[in-house]
Amino acid sequence: MKTILFTLLSTFYSTILFANQPKEWQLGFQEAASQSMREITQFHDGLLLPIIISISVFVLFLMIYVCIRFRASKNPNPSKTTHNVTVEVLWTLIPCLILIVMAVPSFKILYKQDTIPKADLTVKAIGYQWYWGYEYPDENIIFDSYMIEDKDLKENQPRLLAVDNEVVVPVNKVVKVLITANDVIHAWALPSFGVKRDAVPGRINETWFKAEKVGTYYGQCSELCGIKHAFMPITVKVVSEEDYQEWLTGAKIKFAKEILEEDQFKKLASK
Repeated sequence: MKTILFTLLSTFYSTILFANQPKEWQLGFQEAASQSMREITQFHDGLLLPIIISISVFVLFLMIYVCIRFRASKNPNPSKTTHNVTVEVLWTLIPCLILIVMAVPSFKILYKQDTIPKADLTVKAIGYQWYWGYEYPDENIIFDSYMIEDKDLKENQPRLLAVDNEVVVPVNKVVKVLITANDVIHAWALPSFGVKRDAVPGRINETWFKAEKVGTYYGQCSELCGIKHAFMPITVKVVSEEDYQEWLTGAKIKFAKEILEEDQFKKLASK
């Protein structure tokens, strides 16, 4: 009984109950960590769910009413009516009005997501079979991000979501993400930020987010990309400006692009 009650409540109060990663029995969205995701959640919970529930209840009522009111024992001589102009106008007009009510706020959200403000930081995400590569073009940083195997997981690291090298960004800064792929189509998705873009070989897609809370946020590849599609997690660590600058200092040494390219050339030359 507790499980059923929890599941029902989670549908309507998902933003309160759930944090930065998926939870067991979760039905709603993860907790929003950006204005974009908050608007998506409000649109879903405040407009779409009431419309869906209202239509479902209305259709169920009609089915029950028709089954009882027009059953054979009650109507030995059924009506031969085949057309009703009023009903036909209503069942065409009302759905159109419902779609318009849904379309206006959804277009506003889509337009806002596609309008990228001036970025404080740019990150390039490259999808590979089956891991992610990242670059910080303005900082000369490049690294790969692989999922941590079950046997190597540390305490509090979520299975199938933790990675060896996390994307680190400062809180309350506009982060522009350039997304592409090296082999097949992938998709870079972070539910808490309301971000999802396809990674297409030979093409660069753009998106952005502005994380409002410090924490670690998880996502996954959301485009079927092969046998290990489920093992391409995305981890973004949002930190304070001071912590970000400290990480950046070390990352410029550890993940320096020129050093990595020199190592690759040496490996090719040795073959």
